[in-house]
Parts: sequence; C-alpha cells; structure tokens
Amino acid sequence: MRAAVRDRYGPPDVVELRESAKPEPADGEVLVRVRATSVNPADWYEVSGTPYFGRIAGGLRRPKSSRLGTDFAGTVEAVGKDVTQFRPGDEVFGGRSGAFAEYVTVPEDRAIVPKPAGVSFEQAAAMPIAGLTALQGLRDKGGIQAGQQVLVNGASGGVGTFAVQIAKSFGAEVTGVCSTRNVELVRSLGADHVVDYTREDFTRGGRYDIVLDVAGSRSWSEIKRVLDPHATVVLVGAPKGHRLLGPLRHILRMRLAAVPGSRKAAFFIAKFNKADMQALGELLEAVKVKPAIDRRYELGEIADALRYVGEGHARGKVVVTI
Repeated sequence: MRAAVRDRYGPPDVVELRESAKPEPADGEVLVRVRATSVNPADWYEVSGTPYFGRIAGGLRRPKSSRLGTDFAGTVEAVGKDVTQFRPGDEVFGGRSGAFAEYVTVPEDRAIVPKPAGVSFEQAAAMPIAGLTALQGLRDKGGIQAGQQVLVNGASGGVGTFAVQIAKSFGAEVTGVCSTRNVELVRSLGADHVVDYTREDFTRGGRYDIVLDVAGSRSWSEIKRVLDPHATVVLVGAPKGHRLLGPLRHILRMRLAAVPGSRKAAFFIAKFNKADMQALGELLEAVKVKPAIDRRYELGEIADALRYVGEGHARGKVVVTI
C-alpha cells in the first residue's frame, strides 16, 4: 500500500509516499480501505516539528513514528477475530494515527463509526478532529445552553465552520468573526451575526456567554470587555508564534490573566471517543452540520495540502482523496 511518511522534521517537502505491506487486522481490529482523509493544523505542526515543546511526545531529534494523518473515511476491507460491529463493505469514518495511507487498522471499540448514507467520503473525512474540537469545546468546556450568546473567533476555518453549526444545533445565538472574503461563507453556515474583523472590532460590542477562540488574535483584556460575568472563553488555537512554545505561549498568557475573577479561560485538546464520533455522525445525518470544503488534493499531492494548511488561510477543511 502507499502511505505518506517522513523520517525527519522540516517543511512539507520532507513528506514522501512509500510502498509498504498492507496491514492485517489483529483481534478486535477493523481494516479500513481509506477513501479520503483531511489535513489539520496539527498535521503541519507534526511535520515541521514546531513548536519544539511538542517534540517531547513526538521525538526530540527525529519523529518517533514516520506515519502521518488522523482523520479518515473509507470502506471496511476486513475484520479481525471477535469483531461484531462491522463487516466488510461497511462505510465508516473516524480517527486513527497513520491515516495518510491507503489502509489503516482501527480497534473496533475506538473512534470508528458508520458513515451516514448520503454523506460523501470527503465530507465524512473532514469531520473528526475539527468536529470533535468544536463539539467538545462548546459542550464540555463551554457548557453551552439554548438561548446563550456564543461568539466564534475564527469562524471560517476548519474548527470554526463546525463550531458555528454545532452551536446553532444547541439553540444558541451565534456571532462569527472572520475576514471580508469569508463573510458570506460564515453567514451561509447559519451564523446569526457576522463580524468582519477588518472593518469592526468585535471586542467593542456585544455580550457573550461563550467565546470559542480559534484565531487567538486578541488579548484577555480585550476579550474580557464583551464577556458576561460568568462567561467562558474556550481556547482552541492561536498564531504559530514562538518556536519553542508556539500557540501555547498565547494560551498560557490568556489562562493566567483569567485567574482572578469569575470569567474563565479554558484550554483543551480534543479526545477521540466512539460516543462523540457517533454524535458527529448524527449531526451529519440530520444535516445539522455540513462540512465546508475549501480544497481537494490527491494523496500524491499531500505536501501541497500540508503547505496550504500551514499558511493558515484555509476556508473550512482541506481534504485528500485516496
């Protein structure tokens, strides 16, 4: 099978396609023929080896693993002993390391669920990391409730486009912040209000119960001006910034600044689990969420896809067909 791999840190050009043996599913595992995957900012960070802080887990001088990618959608090729939930031919999606490849093996009890009928492989593959981040950020960290005022800063990116739709599915009134060229996109996703940050300062108007901050473009003192007394800012992302700490530098500053007072700043990293993947599948099936796909690449163009995502201007998701 073909798989995208890299043996050292560097620009996207260090990634190459290699042939390897098709894996066999172990007991309790499902072998998936991957039809589509998607690229996330985390993939770019993993390839580049920045911020350096991240190498503590991934390998200091060289990557511990050469395989890349997490999001996948495809068809079950084979199943291991004792697998009961899936059978060959089933269409599925989920998350598993090494997904930038023609095949991936996934434990049956992990993040793999049926793909809803009528949803394309590309749409399903766009969902896992970004969708889970939006869902868990709003629900678990933000405690979203119907009728609340929610602001999404960075509403046109991968996480942001899902956050706008998921917040609406909870019954919130949603304000999306984006640049001029993305205003119509964010409005089409269901945002009640759209702020063009090139023309208007969102920290000078409105009051919000939850701010999902994907862009990380404003300081705590600025965002605090539009927070209700017991509001929560959920920190999802920030500019690349410092090579040692990267986005963590901004996130740490925000959390420390929020310590005194009733308003909270919460940071988290999305965690894969079957229940939340099923919840995403239900949102897709009910057409409460529809992935916004910016560009499509083929597996042989994975370096170009990583480079584009690394530039930080993707509108919605970047998918790769395999």
